Amino acid sequence: MLTKTEKRFTLIFVLLLIFEIITSSYAALEMLHYFAKPALLISLIIFFCKESAAINKPIKRLTILALVFSLLGDILLMFVQISPHFFMSGLIAFLIAHVFYVLVFTKQRNPQAKPISFVLALLLYACVLFYFLKPGLGDMLIPVIIYMAVILSMATAAFLRLGSVIKTSFTLVFLGAILFMISDSLLALNKFYKPLPLSNVSIMFTYAFAQLCIVLGLLKQSKKS
Repeated sequence: MLTKTEKRFTLIFVLLLIFEIITSSYAALEMLHYFAKPALLISLIIFFCKESAAINKPIKRLTILALVFSLLGDILLMFVQISPHFFMSGLIAFLIAHVFYVLVFTKQRNPQAKPISFVLALLLYACVLFYFLKPGLGDMLIPVIIYMAVILSMATAAFLRLGSVIKTSFTLVFLGAILFMISDSLLALNKFYKPLPLSNVSIMFTYAFAQLCIVLGLLKQSKKS
């Protein structure tokens, strides 16, 4: 399913992820963490730029913008302990990244796809999540609702690629969208509901693989005959 180049990069990416998780887990390695976390998205951006020659320019530009705003969000969220404004700024950066991903995915929408059942499942998931989050949201109520709406739209847009791209591309991008939704849910629960055990591991693992799967899936789309 993956080319040799993609497999090599995936190995490097996983090693960077392990390095990021280790540096975020020990206070003595805090300085290294400021390099390790951005390295994930920087490596992904470089890899995508090198491997995306066959992808049409609008999709390539939008994907790069989604990755760049994700990188910005990563950097901003590293400084939330300094000021709560960094959390809101990071939230906005990721919201913009999701919007760009929506634009990417909808460019390959299958008009025949029937998303009603999937959308209903997403709404049920969102309602259950919101039930746990609402008591702790406070002034963040409206921003979180908006963010949830955008990420649900991103997952729906990924689903709507079904039948318009090759199976490998659809599966990877759709898996990435779901992992992104799970990662953001874990982050929200950890911040607004209660601290989760090993939250740094679960959040970064799902987030990193979400981005990796989306990028690999978008690269596969150019191989449709």
